[in-house]
Amino acid sequence: MMNNPIGVFASVDAGYGVPLDVVKELGIKTIQMHTPTKASRTDEKAQAFLQKLQEYGVTVSTVFLGFDGETYESIARTAETVGLVPEQSRQARLTESYEISDFAAKIAAGQPTPIAIGSHIGFVPHDRSSSAYKSIVETTQTLCDYIAKHNQELHLETGQEPVDLLMAFIADVGRANIFINFDPANLILYGIGDPLGALRAVASKVRGVHCKDATATTGTPGVDWGCEVPFGTGQVKAEQFLRILHEIGYAGPLTIERELSSEPERQKAEISQAVKLIEDLKAKIG
Repeated sequence: MMNNPIGVFASVDAGYGVPLDVVKELGIKTIQMHTPTKASRTDEKAQAFLQKLQEYGVTVSTVFLGFDGETYESIARTAETVGLVPEQSRQARLTESYEISDFAAKIAAGQPTPIAIGSHIGFVPHDRSSSAYKSIVETTQTLCDYIAKHNQELHLETGQEPVDLLMAFIADVGRANIFINFDPANLILYGIGDPLGALRAVASKVRGVHCKDATATTGTPGVDWGCEVPFGTGQVKAEQFLRILHEIGYAGPLTIERELSSEPERQKAEISQAVKLIEDLKAKIG
């Protein structure tokens, strides 16, 4: 049986996720979340948030790193601004990553399992012999070692590099607590390749997933964005995606991500439709 819980990407005060009240309204019991702003990561705010989670019966599987100055306005700007790869902001963002890890540990206090740390680490250099590549490997090792004290895993989001490079990067980091959050739509949005084949290629490292869909760009792949669409209506092939997850023994949440925070009612409606689709597919797959 495919018993994976259905989740949703949520947000307290930043990012593209839905508010916690919408999570409750939709009857969803597990979430990934965009990191709250620094002002919301105090001990007092963490305790209040934990109480609200317990009141709603919601658990958190992953807290995603997010930083001021990041932008996804174009693929080129994403490469310049996102994650830990940009050197000018790396040390400050690494320090903030430690703070986010500490926050995740606080809100995990009421849960049976630790909360993972998710990350768009940035565009990893393709030349594994370069000093730039070796430097981001060392930074990632440092982060993995820090979060290990909270018994946390680092889940790298797919999309910004081919999966063979992603697997090589994970091997080069060489830490036992580094895995993958597999987002099939990102491979289409970034023009990286077939998400289903990629899922099979990285199956041994998948610890989280996004149920998100997209269509490929009509321009230049890797230069121009594809288009995000409601789950089940794009090129991900939702049923095959869930079937492969079942085949590889993935037991974690099926977390719906729909980046429409500027249109909250449409976002909520399309997430609700995705919940129904996933429930129907789970029943069909058995």
